Amino acid sequence: MDFSETHNNGNHDTPHAYQNVVVMRHGDRIDNFEPLWVATAARPWDPPLVEAGKKRAFSTGQKLRTRMGFPIHRVFVSPFLRCVQTASEVVSALCARDDDPNAIDPSRVKVSIEYGLCEMLNTGAIRSDSAPKDGNFGFKISELESIFPAGTVDHSVEPLYKEMPKWEETLSGARTRYAEVIQALADKYPTQNLLLVTHAEGVGVSITEFLEGTVVYEVEYCAFAELRRPMFFKDQSSTAGNFEVVTGSGQTGITIWSSGASADAVSK
Repeated sequence: MDFSETHNNGNHDTPHAYQNVVVMRHGDRIDNFEPLWVATAARPWDPPLVEAGKKRAFSTGQKLRTRMGFPIHRVFVSPFLRCVQTASEVVSALCARDDDPNAIDPSRVKVSIEYGLCEMLNTGAIRSDSAPKDGNFGFKISELESIFPAGTVDHSVEPLYKEMPKWEETLSGARTRYAEVIQALADKYPTQNLLLVTHAEGVGVSITEFLEGTVVYEVEYCAFAELRRPMFFKDQSSTAGNFEVVTGSGQTGITIWSSGASADAVSK
């Protein structure tokens, strides 16, 4: 049991292991660096990464592999191109043999696209003049899956969301969606550590949902939050404790304010 094993010693109050969930934002998107890109793009609602964004994503994947103290077993990804490209770089780093991105061991990590991790579908996140007029975002899953390293896609996984949420969902509705998807994916794979590649609001929710009295002010590109919960096993069943937020403000690119601390305590 390698997802974060502890020594129980027969104490029923001591967890047998910990499950870890990392919630990460995508890398640097092209429309924030090339404003004219939107005017000529066939899919202006779905910008790709710039090259620097791909490099940042791969570097973050290396950090997740070497500094977290636990392996990532599964990756779930928003269908937006910037998230798929980010996840591809991260998975390459996680699966690399001796940090060589050209030598991949696909057995290390499995990846799946999850509609429930998609961007907020409202004008707060996607400008109305950029959104598809018919509400169809036109994601072609097989094409997106081909971006991931060969052999890493798990085609047996049933997504939580069978289709995209409806356009003009409310902010509170989107936040509820993110919170429910994080919890549901963790519950679906209780013996595995997960990486969820999503959008800034989703990362923010991973903090505020599980750490009471907090406000997230900023989520940088490829910033990530780490959640952890205790797991108890008996016979063939498992019981999970509550998630705790391991990430502190400023540690991984997220600025957090807590009502239990002064504003001066928040890293900028």
